[in-house]
Amino acid sequence: MAYALQQLINGVSLGMIYGLIAVGYTMVYGIIGMINFAHGDIFMIGAFIALTAMVMLVSGGLMEGPAAILLVLAISMTFTALYGWTVERIAYRPLRGSFRLAPLISAIGMSIVLQNFVQVSQGARVKPLEPQLPGGIELMREGTFVVQLSYMQMLIIVSTLTVLAIFTWLVTRTPLGRAMRACEQDRKMASLLGIDTDRTISLTFVIGASLAAVAGTLYLLRYGVIDFYIGFLAGVKAFTAAVLGGIGSLPGAVLGGLLIGLIETFWSAYFSVQYKDVAAFSILAITLIFMPTGLLGRQEVEKV
Repeated sequence: MAYALQQLINGVSLGMIYGLIAVGYTMVYGIIGMINFAHGDIFMIGAFIALTAMVMLVSGGLMEGPAAILLVLAISMTFTALYGWTVERIAYRPLRGSFRLAPLISAIGMSIVLQNFVQVSQGARVKPLEPQLPGGIELMREGTFVVQLSYMQMLIIVSTLTVLAIFTWLVTRTPLGRAMRACEQDRKMASLLGIDTDRTISLTFVIGASLAAVAGTLYLLRYGVIDFYIGFLAGVKAFTAAVLGGIGSLPGAVLGGLLIGLIETFWSAYFSVQYKDVAAFSILAITLIFMPTGLLGRQEVEKV
């Protein structure tokens, strides 16, 4: 019982990270109907920016602890948002009126460019980071096994819920959110009604990149090890989460992220850890076969 509870806590914290990345996928798909396959590498870029900022702050003796984490989070979101804006301007906007495969191929190319850029600039070796928020709260004890909710896991859960609440308010209560929803329903009609669709799409990429930066920073602080390739696996799993929850559905993306995190964690705990990725990717195949619209997705209605 105690072991299962600990894995549940671990799965929820991991699923929150996947959910943040998955929201970026589902936002872009909801507005322009394309999958941004460079989004996982934007997550990786956010983790490396956070690592650089954290090392500079801590090693320079400028700041440490929760204050340093908050500042690093803000720095990572700012600079990663610029990368997201650049990806939209280079890989998507020039090809928006082209055939549907063109932006997909361009996004895959951008993903490779980002991976190699980080590999060349930062090196191919694994980059470690010392724990910045050690300790936790003991929830229960069963023999010698202790169930602990670490402060880092608490930060992940609180940060994710806070960011998602702010984003939900942004989408549902602000003029930008109304413009995003209008573009999702009919981009051409939204343009005729005076909405700057180019600006709205660019800001969607910026917001999605900022959420990926939060996920990258939390991933770095939680696991303490990153490399230039983490964006591929995390991106595919987050895409799986978006499809599982229902691509285009924001609550579905978070739900899918939690489910993928729980599946991966419990599989690693009770089965072979070497096949945890297979378990996650099998969910994608099963979902596409039996539930093409996902858990909270809706059927596409073709306009005639």
